[in-house]
Amino acid sequence: MTFQGAIGKKRGMTQVFNDEGSAVPVTVIELLPLTVTQVKTKPTDGYIAVQVGYQDAKAKHLSKPEQGHLKKNKLSLLRHLKEFQVQASEVSQFEVGKTITPEFLTSIERVNVTGRTIGKGFQGRIKLHHFRRGPMSHGSKSHRLPGSIGAGTTPGRVFKGLKMAAHMGDNMRTIENLKVVLVDLESNLLLVQGAVPGKPGATLFIRPRKTLNAKKES
Repeated sequence: MTFQGAIGKKRGMTQVFNDEGSAVPVTVIELLPLTVTQVKTKPTDGYIAVQVGYQDAKAKHLSKPEQGHLKKNKLSLLRHLKEFQVQASEVSQFEVGKTITPEFLTSIERVNVTGRTIGKGFQGRIKLHHFRRGPMSHGSKSHRLPGSIGAGTTPGRVFKGLKMAAHMGDNMRTIENLKVVLVDLESNLLLVQGAVPGKPGATLFIRPRKTLNAKKES
């Protein structure tokens, strides 16, 4: 049974030493146990996928439809649900209530990791878009002001997409082509080289690297 997906929690960063003795920065990810909550097929749902749940929850954390969805299949309450696509020839191998182990990580070298970036609140154009500040001397009063945002008469409006102060961070981002340094399924740990989105404790979605979008391996 091949399930090409895993979910984990970012636990922080550290370093390990490779065979050449060089220090390699790595992110430590705790892999979460995934319970199959629904198997979707083309005749009934219009597409093929496996829905999994993770993180135990109380009834107050879920809506009535979510509770009913899980109780219908005699499952314990799970805080989050996530779908992963599978091959049509393999969908029959998945059974509701079974736990999935990310064994695919032991046979691949590169992964894509998706997570939510750290939110930085409302920021100005210097920090958000890397604009330069104004002069700090000779009587200038425009140190960090945005300046002109367009002409008055023509076009008489502000163009869409103009880089202005806005909310920064708190977006879903995918880091591609991260090298798998260590996989320990007994301890539910995954080490990947480099940084991933989010702060410690953030939820991460791990998938095999896609060949078409992959960068050349160094």
